[in-house]
Amino acid sequence: MSVRAFAQQLGLAVATVSKWESKLADTEPRPDTQAILDTALRRADAAVHLRFETLLSEMTSPVQNASRRRVTTSGPRAWEYESWADDLDRVVVALSRQNFAFADSLLTRWLSRFKAHELDEKGLYLFGRSTALFGDLKRDQGAVLGPLSAQHSYAGARAAFIQLDIPRRVAQLDLSLAVVTEMSGKLEIAARNYETLAVDDRLAHRDRARARLWVGTALSKDGRHDYATRVMQAATRDFEDLTEPDDWSVAHQKLALARRGAGDLTQALHFIDIARSSGTADSPMQRVRLDTAHGHILLSDAASRDDGLLVLDQAARTAAQYGLVHQLRSIESIKAMSEGRTGPRQR
Repeated sequence: MSVRAFAQQLGLAVATVSKWESKLADTEPRPDTQAILDTALRRADAAVHLRFETLLSEMTSPVQNASRRRVTTSGPRAWEYESWADDLDRVVVALSRQNFAFADSLLTRWLSRFKAHELDEKGLYLFGRSTALFGDLKRDQGAVLGPLSAQHSYAGARAAFIQLDIPRRVAQLDLSLAVVTEMSGKLEIAARNYETLAVDDRLAHRDRARARLWVGTALSKDGRHDYATRVMQAATRDFEDLTEPDDWSVAHQKLALARRGAGDLTQALHFIDIARSSGTADSPMQRVRLDTAHGHILLSDAASRDDGLLVLDQAARTAAQYGLVHQLRSIESIKAMSEGRTGPRQR
């Protein structure tokens, strides 16, 4: 643009723009004028941003460039969205491997850089996904309640998706919050929330089936093992119809624990054998869950008690190695209850 055309676009005097062009880095706009420039840059396309950053880099030395206040947009530039989305894919992989430190580093890189109110819709979507994944991270680490917890992160992500009017994501966050409710020991409330979500059309069929399975989990923990079994079997049929082998395997693991709670150890061993032979145990989390369920069942029979303790010890070592605090607490609770019934383990 010519000086006159650029001045006209900004709504400023031609002399003002001429002064900028002649003095370059030796002048600094007033705050109100700077705000006008910031707005113009924010509305520009990616090519303009790239050209601006290139020229700025050429005009100043590295030391000057580091100390100088940069005139940039408050939100991420267009080409940064792809990097952000790529990092979220890496976070999902890191969380599946329980590599919490790396996942935390990737998420903090973006969540500490931007505020939700600074972002456009695409940026806010990425912010919501990042916050939800941060909730998953905290949940898997056992930080369920409090200011730096899964519950806090899920609530923040839910607010972002409500603002974006994406009902499916909001419902998924409702499901995650129900899991937090269950983990915090509020089993009846969690079961009711799961029941509502199991018939919620905002969710995909798989998520509704998972909600139905988790109804059974909460009921079983609350001592209602027979009804929990019926609910879980219905969810298991859903996973079979949907061709979801991993969910089908997890459902058998939970069925095994429900039958153990009902005192039916034969069926409990049958279901846990199916889970162990059919599920993928690449994830440390899933290995710990399978071993914990298996050990808990073995511990329920005096004849296999020592084997059960050995399996639980292995699960505890894996949980400690990967920082799975919630699972480690569960294992210690199972062992403590067993010793309370039968006396200390003989070594």
